[in-house]
Amino acid sequence: MRVLVLGGTSFIGRRVVERLHERGDQLLVVHRGHHEPQPWVPVEHLRTDRHALADHANTIHAFSADAVIDTCALTEGDVAAVVGVLPDVPTVVLSSQDVYQAYTGMNTNQCESAVPITEDSELRRDRYPHRGSGVEGIPDDYEKLDVERLWLERGAVVLRLPTVYGQHDWQRREDAVLRRIRAGREQMPMGAGNLLWTRAHVEDVATGVLAALDVRAADGTAVNLGELQTVPIRQWLAQIVRAAGAELEFVTVPESALHDELVITSAPAQHLLVSMRRAEELLGWDPGSPERRVAESVQWHLAHPPELPWTAMDTAADEAALARA
Repeated sequence: MRVLVLGGTSFIGRRVVERLHERGDQLLVVHRGHHEPQPWVPVEHLRTDRHALADHANTIHAFSADAVIDTCALTEGDVAAVVGVLPDVPTVVLSSQDVYQAYTGMNTNQCESAVPITEDSELRRDRYPHRGSGVEGIPDDYEKLDVERLWLERGAVVLRLPTVYGQHDWQRREDAVLRRIRAGREQMPMGAGNLLWTRAHVEDVATGVLAALDVRAADGTAVNLGELQTVPIRQWLAQIVRAAGAELEFVTVPESALHDELVITSAPAQHLLVSMRRAEELLGWDPGSPERRVAESVQWHLAHPPELPWTAMDTAADEAALARA
């Protein structure tokens, strides 16, 4: 296939492009050039901001794409800037499971939705969930609900992603544990650790994107992706410790003692446990074993540590929490 990819140079998009290249597809990757891997797979590049895509309409037309993948639309404007330029061909769009009202419940510590969450569960009532957060790369008008609406109107497959981890994860989801292991810590403060929050490995997400590209049964539909079985946060963190071949004792402390990095281990009022039935039925979704995927991810992150040393401030925060056990 001839596939035009919007984004596609970091984390999830990067792995999708690599998988498409491995199977022999011809690719035009449209990106700003900020995160292009060096060296990388040989693909055709169009280095531009997506909001300037209309200036390159001739290049888009000449490529004559059979399909489009949008990996990085965050706002209504991100979609509006490209839909008039791109060909009307099968399209796969990456969205987020933050579109559900359960996401609001998890963040406000209120029970808002029954689980498991399905594609028909209530969507988030509030808008712009990250406005004012100051998180780098997340604009105040970030809204995947807007992204989904515009792309679904064009018949795209919208893939709602959970917490994604694995190689090249810039958020380094496992690092709450791995930083302590690298620092030689013997104990880690922990809340109840019973939150059920669906996750997915980047390799499985890439497999889902390729399936959605190839199977027309899901066109014009939102589809959840994620692991088929989810263990609570505490068990997931324990899997990370085992995969690292380390010993780190989890010590339960009062929730009020948890500092920001560890609030995720608090007892939740709302879980974000998501059903994959539609993905199984429409896409033949069959992700890898979660424990095996965690081991693969941990081994990659141990081999590629961040430049984030454990500090005296980190030690003091942990010791203060442990003192209240």
